[in-house]
Amino acid sequence: PLTNWIHGRNPSGICATKLYAGTFTRAGANTELHLIDERMVGRMPTALTFAEAAALPLTSLTAWQLLFDRLSVRPGKPVNAPSLLVVGGAGGVGSILIQLARRLTGLTVIATASRPESREWCLKMGAHHVIDHSLPMPEQVTALGCAPVGYVASLNHTARHMLALVQIIAPHGKIGVIDDHDTLDAVPLKAKSVSLHWEMVFTHALFHTTDLIGQHRILNEIAALVDAGVLRSTMTRDLSPFDPKTLEEAHRMVAGGAEVGKVVMSRQAL
Repeated sequence: PLTNWIHGRNPSGICATKLYAGTFTRAGANTELHLIDERMVGRMPTALTFAEAAALPLTSLTAWQLLFDRLSVRPGKPVNAPSLLVVGGAGGVGSILIQLARRLTGLTVIATASRPESREWCLKMGAHHVIDHSLPMPEQVTALGCAPVGYVASLNHTARHMLALVQIIAPHGKIGVIDDHDTLDAVPLKAKSVSLHWEMVFTHALFHTTDLIGQHRILNEIAALVDAGVLRSTMTRDLSPFDPKTLEEAHRMVAGGAEVGKVVMSRQAL
């Protein structure tokens, strides 16, 4: 519900369609019209429909900032690059994170999924390998014979998987986390000198950080990559019309935890 688009007309009269991810400090995320800080707004990809584009802002910003800002992965294709493990690869953030890592870096991308449909989705997004996070993961990673896992993007159930991640991560590696916990024990990371990094996409808006304009630049870069055919929308369902009944259905689907990609809501065409 915090992901949307806005549109208007610039002084020349040309329609300028924009994307943004909002902030939970303001009410009204499910309303038709929003008032938003322009520094958080980027352009909509011209290659996508409104619904396809609406799947991108929140997840793209989270994935981009986690991969390039928190984990400090550098774009490019260096020889002997390490592996990246994406825990929960079929979700909204995982779907775009896999694409970014596969298309823009030399990392070997290992995603986790526990169902045939989510496994196939991760492969479709570009994962080199997919393992089952409902089974012991260290043995599965070892069996792949890939480069050492230098980075982990843990997108859900981090506390449940932490001991396995400690075994999998290489010394001096980095673990990025986006999910919520009452507590999370990071002490086991000490022996390998592994660093833990949090990513929360709304931090910029919440604290009015001086680099808020960075979200505008990231969204424009995402749009350019989509229009160039490098990235694709992660929308898998488009529910309409935008009314209380459909909104309740959308929340129920997402809460069920069985969806892949991103669920989008759109109003009926005018």
